[in-house]
Amino acid sequence: MTQTNIAVAAGSHSNISAKLLPLILIAALIFLFLAPHLLNPGLLFIVGMTLIQSIFALSWNLLFGFTGLASFGHAGFYAIGAYFTAAALRYDFNLPFLAVLAIAGILGAMIALAIGVVALKRLTGIFLAVLTVALTEALAKIIGFIPALGEQDGLGNFARPVMNFGLFTLDLTHSNDYYRFLVIASLLIIGALWWVVHSPLGRSFRAIREDADRARFVGIDVARYRVISFMISGGTAALAGALSAPWTRIVTLDQVNWLASTQPILNSLLGGFTSFWGPIVGAISFSTINYWTRSFPGLSEIMVGGILVVVILVAPTGILGLTEKLYQRVVGKRGRA
Repeated sequence: MTQTNIAVAAGSHSNISAKLLPLILIAALIFLFLAPHLLNPGLLFIVGMTLIQSIFALSWNLLFGFTGLASFGHAGFYAIGAYFTAAALRYDFNLPFLAVLAIAGILGAMIALAIGVVALKRLTGIFLAVLTVALTEALAKIIGFIPALGEQDGLGNFARPVMNFGLFTLDLTHSNDYYRFLVIASLLIIGALWWVVHSPLGRSFRAIREDADRARFVGIDVARYRVISFMISGGTAALAGALSAPWTRIVTLDQVNWLASTQPILNSLLGGFTSFWGPIVGAISFSTINYWTRSFPGLSEIMVGGILVVVILVAPTGILGLTEKLYQRVVGKRGRA
């Protein structure tokens, strides 16, 4: 697929999206808030992890789908947020939980800034992707030698937070209560990312993705905007990790390795990286596949791989792109009839 075709797919407002998106969003919101009353604890845990993986995938796709930068080590930012939050709860940093989340996001953004200032002026494409993998693997090795972070065993045995607002206290120790907090936090983050993508800042990102030289010619500071995109992406990924720590109540090195970095990539490709909502669709699809194939070891990987091959060959724009093509074909046939 050419860059021009990708731009058209990403920038166009499809008929199916315009008609069905509001209804789908309303139905999704109703389901999310009623889920504790409808699902058993196991399924509720999967829904919560799907929300977290959706934010993680959106953070990666802000780089790749909207700015044209590839990171193959994005799990490093996720792990920074997860380990900081787990340590804050385990060792009682005496900070409000909202402050812990804010610091985790800022840490991710600042580390992304440091990497971006050094790397993005010289490296893009596969070179940047390889650099991020190397840095993430180095982070995993460093964490593995720090006793306070659990070394190879990770951090566990910490309670969920209790938020004290002075006049009232919000106890999130119960899974249902933390789930509701997770839903609200996820919706706020998703809404903020949607605003970024559709703001003048997001339009600058897309201009750089399409043609960096032309964007530079019209006055866009390409290096500066790439660093900004990298900061927002890294901070958001760290927030996803920070939200995941109290939900899973354990943080391990499995969340730092390169395999963890492939998850947001696969979610974005499967759902459709040219659409803002594509990574969320991909995260939901992966969670559904993993759940229905949980009793068959290895079948999940085979099905995911097969679906990805079909999607890449038939619809490079993912599930949403394929759905739109089928919709347009059906509408076209009805129109001719």
